[in-house]
Amino acid sequence: MMENKEWKESKIKEIAEVIGGGTPRTDNSDFWNGDIPWITPRDLTGYSKMYISKGERMITNEGLKGSSTRLLPKGTVLLTSRAPIGYVAIAENEICTNQGFKSLVLNEELTYNKFIYYWIKNNVEYLQSIGTGTTFAEISGNVVKEIDIKLPPLPEQKAIASVLSSLDDKIDLLQQQNQTLEALAETLFRQWFIEEAKEDWEEDAFTLWISETTGGDWGKETVQGEYTKEVYCIRGTDVADLQNGIPTKTPLRFVKEKKFKTIEPKEGDIIIEISGGTENQSTGRAYYINDDIRKLFNRDLVFSNFCRLIRVKDPRYSFFIYLFIKYLYDQDEFFNLENGSSGIKNLDYKAFLFENKYKMPSEEFVLSFDTLVSPYYKKINQNKLQIQTLTKLRDTLLPKLMSGEVRVKM
Repeated sequence: MMENKEWKESKIKEIAEVIGGGTPRTDNSDFWNGDIPWITPRDLTGYSKMYISKGERMITNEGLKGSSTRLLPKGTVLLTSRAPIGYVAIAENEICTNQGFKSLVLNEELTYNKFIYYWIKNNVEYLQSIGTGTTFAEISGNVVKEIDIKLPPLPEQKAIASVLSSLDDKIDLLQQQNQTLEALAETLFRQWFIEEAKEDWEEDAFTLWISETTGGDWGKETVQGEYTKEVYCIRGTDVADLQNGIPTKTPLRFVKEKKFKTIEPKEGDIIIEISGGTENQSTGRAYYINDDIRKLFNRDLVFSNFCRLIRVKDPRYSFFIYLFIKYLYDQDEFFNLENGSSGIKNLDYKAFLFENKYKMPSEEFVLSFDTLVSPYYKKINQNKLQIQTLTKLRDTLLPKLMSGEVRVKM
């Protein structure tokens, strides 16, 4: 790697003021529901955008004055210092945090907040490794102040951040477009099949559209005996990731070749989560599988035994069934279809699919709906492939740009 003589090594305390946060007393109503944004690490859980303007809760001026939290200026780099370490965002406006942050108010003559944002993204494992504590790992303000960081000249910091943020902006734009298309498909489903359901539609079970269901297989972590077929195994959490974007943590497992042939999802099949529900989140998350979805994975697909495969009689029924299940899930209908006295809940999928009856349209109506929404999902999956490509490019460039291995012309 080339030596970067222009890059200067500094400590965080030399380029930023490190500020902790605090929590106003929760038993004092005068401290809460004001107009000052106050965030916790939970607000950054699953958060992928660079900037954040507010979290779930707001505090009042009294809450600000009556606690150890501080009002941080716009542009502050917000770094979680515990539970977990390494979430990061930039304050889009003045904002407060709880004690789970060590935020960086930067000297703008020395460093650029977007560069520091990406430096943290590139050094999450290092930051986690210097955390200490028995209950949960934490990095103190003093530890953060002593962290060494190599900085290129300010113009190069801005150029590096510009390259990376342009990729993130494209990813964000595609994600927003997908959210819009998905919302449009859901709106059309509700309009066609719920709000404007015909009175002469008969009540029937989902068996009208499906031929069978099949249980999954978790397989083995490594090759063992006949478990030689390497596959991605979709779990409930991966179903949720497919709904929201792209699964990035789907585990690789090994199953028997003979078993694989019986549980491989076919075009239009639906995978539904049947186990793992909690008091606050029911089972019943579902997603369709087709060739476009398979392109997101570089191995064949199966699904875990906590899920069930619903085989459709005709792939053209798939989006109707998927959106119907999603509608029922969003209406919390699946809480009424669960068994299990405590802890993990299980979905009574047999009652749901074979016994419960719903107003069902004609096949002609369903096929017309498929013709309408199929292009939306085609575009959604094209966007997902592009997001996947851009994400890989960004993640490849990130460490090289942060180390100076790849330089940016200015």
